[in-house]
Amino acid sequence: MESLVPPLPEPVPLKRGLMHHLARLGLWLVGWRAAGSVPEARKFVVIAVPHTSNWDFVYGMLASWWFAVPFRWLGKRSLFEGWLGPLMRFCGGLPIDRSHPEGLVDQLAARFEEEEVLMLGIAPEGTRSHAEHWKSGFYRIALGAKVPLVLGFIDHDSRQAGIGPVLSLTGDMGIDMDEVRAFYAGIEARRPEGFGPIRLRGEDEQVE
Repeated sequence: MESLVPPLPEPVPLKRGLMHHLARLGLWLVGWRAAGSVPEARKFVVIAVPHTSNWDFVYGMLASWWFAVPFRWLGKRSLFEGWLGPLMRFCGGLPIDRSHPEGLVDQLAARFEEEEVLMLGIAPEGTRSHAEHWKSGFYRIALGAKVPLVLGFIDHDSRQAGIGPVLSLTGDMGIDMDEVRAFYAGIEARRPEGFGPIRLRGEDEQVE
């Protein structure tokens, strides 16, 4: 099978250097702050929620640089075209062709076996607009790779972006997602009308 996952960029050093101080300044200038702490694990899937505005990406990247965490994240291929491409790759972005997703989840799960450090960020809503279901890829990747799921957040009420609980998935989608829902219940989106239900389509299928 042709690889759908591009080569991973070299991780930035896990130390608080220039990027940390620039991120600290950036957060201060916009009136935000980073919250939480980095998990001890060096392999995990982290979700960034909510994602209803392009500003959420900015706050999330500032927080990741403040933590000095070498996140890689998935983005649609069009984000990496033209002059934006080098910048997106520098930020840890991996261009993905969303029109051919077959096999992507399995390849990403397998990539965790090959890497010593892999902290993969995913926006599970899949869109900045209202959607009735989250994309389940983040769940299937973490479960298949047997790595923790970390709940990242961008809270416009408290003006904090950071790292929340670390979950060990059970494989029971309903139970696992109940924990996810409980945490994000108090998180406010920049555009609340664009923040849909926290639910995977697979949960509906389990009920049926």
